[in-house]
Amino acid sequence: EKGIKVVTNGGGVNPQACRDAIFEIASKKRIKGLKIGIVHGDDILGKIDELLSNGIDLKNMDTGESLRTVRERLQSANVYFGAVPISQALQQGAQIVLTGRTTDTGLTLAPMMYEFGWSENDFDKLAAGIVAGHILECGGQSSGGNFLKDWRSVPDLANIGFPIAEAYPDGTVFITKHEGTGGLVSVDTVKEQLVYEIGDPKEYITPEVIADFTTIQLEQAGENRVRVYGIKGLPPTEFYKVSASYFDGYYAVGMLTYGWPEALEKARAADQIMRQRLKDLGYQYEEFHTEFMGYNSCHGPLSPMPDELNEVVLRVAVRSRDFEAVDAFGRQLVPLVLTGPPTVTGFGGGRPKPQEVIAYWPSLIKKNLVNPVVEVIEI
Repeated sequence: EKGIKVVTNGGGVNPQACRDAIFEIASKKRIKGLKIGIVHGDDILGKIDELLSNGIDLKNMDTGESLRTVRERLQSANVYFGAVPISQALQQGAQIVLTGRTTDTGLTLAPMMYEFGWSENDFDKLAAGIVAGHILECGGQSSGGNFLKDWRSVPDLANIGFPIAEAYPDGTVFITKHEGTGGLVSVDTVKEQLVYEIGDPKEYITPEVIADFTTIQLEQAGENRVRVYGIKGLPPTEFYKVSASYFDGYYAVGMLTYGWPEALEKARAADQIMRQRLKDLGYQYEEFHTEFMGYNSCHGPLSPMPDELNEVVLRVAVRSRDFEAVDAFGRQLVPLVLTGPPTVTGFGGGRPKPQEVIAYWPSLIKKNLVNPVVEVIEI
């Protein structure tokens, strides 16, 4: 009715199936003339062997290891595309654009590129769109949610309004929210979101541009309204980021709650008893992690020794390539209720069961080795 276009990464791992599902709903509602664009080509799992054989190692960005080391356990591999193919779909008349793996910021920048005609060389303007996308990407976190400075001052969090970016051709952006909703949009709430998951603030790297977050200017422009301006951008790198996943064994997590008196001492004793029993049975683990919720689960070794606690939750997690070892952990945890320290209860929903570990493999690939595909179809 209002001609509003929708851009979403809701295509997930299968944008084509998502498009077909929307067309099916539109057909049932007798909607005609609907144009849906999809962006795909991000899935490179089927090209991995070819890439490796050509010397493209897709090295892990954290460890430097070649993807060859986990090739046989690889589950997925997707390239992060950005705003450009989405903008192209909009230019071709798409009213809904569905993507696979796409940068969060690209979803916001693309409509600006389309609407204002920004070129791929307007780096300052592109950077402004990226910053706007970064402010929006975590929803209510920039409109008062998870607000560290003075969370008590945020009104009506039960009815929090999500942030809105009002963009202008010169790259100026205003962040606001709908009237009548809860939450708070202020310079401080926007600042807290800006420093969330950014790495080097001078080099926020995206497929389109490198945004310099140290150049961002913020100004309160009214109630629940913040002006964002002054952002500088640099030319992008020659790489896309690749998000891959691989099978890496099994894990299980279990919890027991110990009550006063001496709750922490009992929980510690139970942990040692379980570890000893598993050791005596010959099981080994890549990781065996224990935390005492109510004492040190948030701050770890920095936690001060508390006064007597009312209760402590013993939370233990293990990981191993050996399914039997992980299963044995669950079998040893539950019996602690009757064969370990007293004043204990379960709450955990039964014996912990082994679950597969799907590990993350971040890497880079040159842009000339993979191309986004844009399709626009009308019903």
